Amino acid sequence: MTPKSKTNNRSDQVPGTQLTQETYDRLVAELEDLTTRGRNEIATTIEAARALGDLSENGDYHAAKDTQGKMESRVRQLQALLKTATVVEDAGGDGSVSPGSIVTLRYDGDDEDETQQYFVGSIEERRGDMPVVSPSAPLGKALLGKRAGATVEYEAPGGALKVTLVSVEA
Repeated sequence: MTPKSKTNNRSDQVPGTQLTQETYDRLVAELEDLTTRGRNEIATTIEAARALGDLSENGDYHAAKDTQGKMESRVRQLQALLKTATVVEDAGGDGSVSPGSIVTLRYDGDDEDETQQYFVGSIEERRGDMPVVSPSAPLGKALLGKRAGATVEYEAPGGALKVTLVSVEA
């Protein structure tokens, strides 16, 4: 399925995931690959496993069907994500937090050198092993538009937390 639109401007819908153009294009290409080459390869693998005989005791067949299920799950995930995705510009260089920024935070009560880094954006845009904060999450909402030195408070599941924004990288 090809996404109908890359932006979602309808105010009556829940806002979609914000993606950079690069990530949006990468996910569209992944979806295209899975629905063409991927489906053809798994069909060939399943057919070859069927030819081996009794399906009830055929490990190759069951492994191929499991792989097919996981692939189709990813296809559905990508279709839903891209259907509501909003393409945003890369993090700007104005020093404020925006989708695509890497932020360094110090939680209230932590030592001066005790900081944590987060990527602000979609999990699909994750950078290495860095934890991701969604712009729509309470912490992400509190950080958006803020600059280094700002202290923000947000409501976490365990209660209100206060963090200081140590640095912002584009």
